[in-house]
Amino acid sequence: MAISQGKSTRKSTGGRYIANRGKRKSELGREPANTRLDERKLRKIRTRGGSEKVRLASDNKINLMNPDSNKAETAEIITVLENSADPNYVRRNIITKGAIVETNAGKARITSRPGQDGILNGVLINE
Repeated sequence: MAISQGKSTRKSTGGRYIANRGKRKSELGREPANTRLDERKLRKIRTRGGSEKVRLASDNKINLMNPDSNKAETAEIITVLENSADPNYVRRNIITKGAIVETNAGKARITSRPGQDGILNGVLINE
């Protein structure tokens, strides 16, 4: 069955909404990118209007911003430490925005949306 981003059929109380029309193609969703920790792989997706969106399927490098020195550098990702989106993502090494990863430069928080932007950016966390 298709992933729908249309209005829910249930109210917050649990009651049912009676739909006055069916689903529309513009309300279709897609499966999540589930960016993994591996060699860099990209996926191109055609979006509405014929444009392209680049999804990051996997990557093991990150563009790190150091807030102390205000300099950017590239670092190697070792593992995913924490992911508030889903605790199971940590076991599967799936990277989303807000995830905390261990790099060879220290811990970093992901600030980009790899499934939307096709790149991994992050900020070093001072402890």
